[in-house]
Amino acid sequence: MPKSCRLRAAALTATAVLLSSVLAGCGDGDKDADLTAQELSWEDCPAPSQAEGGGGSPSPLPDGDEWQCATMKAPLDWDDPKGDTIGLALIRAKTTGDKSDRIGSLIFNFGGPGGSGVYTLPAFGPDYATLRTRYDVVSFDPRGVGRSVPVTCLNDQQLDSWFQQDATPDDAAERTALLDGTRDFNGACEQHSERIIPHVRTTDAARDMDLMRQVLGDDKLYYFGISYGTELGGVYAHLFPENVGRAVFDAVVDPTQTSEQGALGQAQGFQLALENYAEDCVNRVEECPVGDSVQNVQDRIAKLLKDLDTSPIPGAFPRELTQSAATNGIIQALYSKDLWEFLTEALDQAYDGDGQLLMVLSDSMNGRSTNGEYSNITAANIAINCSDDKARYGVGYVQAKLPEFREASALFGDALAWGMVSCTDWAVPGAAAHPDVSAPGSAPILVVGNTGDPATPYEGARRMVQALGAGVGVELTYKGQGHGAYDSGSKCVHSAVNGYLLDGKVPASGTVCS
Repeated sequence: MPKSCRLRAAALTATAVLLSSVLAGCGDGDKDADLTAQELSWEDCPAPSQAEGGGGSPSPLPDGDEWQCATMKAPLDWDDPKGDTIGLALIRAKTTGDKSDRIGSLIFNFGGPGGSGVYTLPAFGPDYATLRTRYDVVSFDPRGVGRSVPVTCLNDQQLDSWFQQDATPDDAAERTALLDGTRDFNGACEQHSERIIPHVRTTDAARDMDLMRQVLGDDKLYYFGISYGTELGGVYAHLFPENVGRAVFDAVVDPTQTSEQGALGQAQGFQLALENYAEDCVNRVEECPVGDSVQNVQDRIAKLLKDLDTSPIPGAFPRELTQSAATNGIIQALYSKDLWEFLTEALDQAYDGDGQLLMVLSDSMNGRSTNGEYSNITAANIAINCSDDKARYGVGYVQAKLPEFREASALFGDALAWGMVSCTDWAVPGAAAHPDVSAPGSAPILVVGNTGDPATPYEGARRMVQALGAGVGVELTYKGQGHGAYDSGSKCVHSAVNGYLLDGKVPASGTVCS
C-alpha cells in the first residue's frame, strides 16, 4: 500500500477500541524497566479490532499452524524512554524449518501509513510460505494504528458524511466547505487523541522496530517493507545502519520528494495505470463495455465524474455515489491488475446509473466495512503524514498548482492537488520536507521497483537506491503492472528476493525481471 494517495482518504483497507485494551503495562511502575528485556506472551490471536479492520480471527495457515499474537511495551515518548509506555500489537507465524536453519524474525510493514500489520499479514501468509522455512514471519500495528493506541477522530456516522463531501471544490463555497471539513476532522483528532498524536512520526516507529528486534532476540533486523514500509525501512537504516541484516523494499516511496512532489507523482502514476487499464480492456475484450479506444475510455470516465459532481447516483444504500467516491473507487481498482475486470464491471454499471460497485471500491480504500464501521486507517494515515511532513499548503497555493496537476492527469489531478490541504491546522508540527534515509555502513538493501506502479512510481526506486548511499541500495526492476512486485506472480522477482532473504545472495544491481 502507498504512503498515501493524499486524497481525503487513505490508500488501504472505525471507531477505536478502548485504550485500556492496548495500554498494557502503562504507568509509573514501568518507568525503570528495561524494555529490551521484556518477554512477550504469545497467545492465539483474537478477532481483529474494528480499528484494525474487523472480521473474524485469522484462519490457520495451510500447514495447520495457528497465528500467535502478543503485546510489546514501548516508550510513549522516545525522548523520555524511561517514562510512560504504550502497548504495540504484534502477530507472528513461527518458522516451518529446522531450528538449526532459522535465521531470525522477518518483520513486515505493509504500508499506508496506517495499515494494520496484525490484520494484513494473515491475508498474505500463504504468499510467504517459502520465507517461513527460515524465518518466523512477524508484523505489527505501528503506534497510532489498529490495536496500538489507535488515533481516533470522527465516529462512523461522521465519517460517512465526511467522505460524502466534495474533495475537488469548484467555487468559493465548496472551497470553504472543504477547509471547514478538514479543520473539523483535524480538531477531532486532537480532541480524541491528544496523548498519542505527538508521537506517531516515522522516526518513532523506526525506534519501535529496533526495540522489537531486540525483544525478538535478533542481533540484526530482517525486514520486508512494502510501499510506505520502504520509507519506514529507510528511516530505520538511517538511524541504525549497523543493525540492518537483510532487508527488502518493494513498491518504493521516493524519499527525496516533498509531499507536493509525491502527490504530483501519484497523479502521473495513476494516469499511467488508467491508460494501461484502458489499453488492456480495448485490446483484450471483444467489445470493451467502457469504451472503444483508450481515449474514449478516459473521455467516458471524465464525463461520468463530471455528471456525478452535480448529480450523484445511488451507491450503497442509503449513500449516493458522488464524484469524490467514484474517483476514490477508480483509484483503488488501479492498485492491482487483478481488480481491472472488477473496475470494468463497476464503470459499466455506473454508466447505467448504478454506483454500488464503485462505492464498494471506495469503501475499501476508506477502510469501511459492510456493517458501516470504519477502521482507523484514515485517521492514522493523516496523523502520521502530517507529523512527518513539514509542509502546510493553503488554498491559494493549491489553486496555483492546479494547472500542473491537471496536466499530469485530467482525471485525478484535482483530487490529488486538493488532498494537500489535509494537514491544514494539524496540531503537531511536521518533522521535515522529506525523510533522511542515508545509511552508510548498512548491509545491502534490495530495492524493487515496478515500472507500472501507480501509487509509488518506478522512478522512486532508483532515487531510494541513490539516497541510501553507495554500496547499500541494490536495484531490481520489475516490468509489470500494479502496486508492488513480490506478489505479482513473477518467478524472477521471487527468486531474487527469496535468494537474498534466505541465502544472502545479493542480485546484481540493475537486474530486470519481466
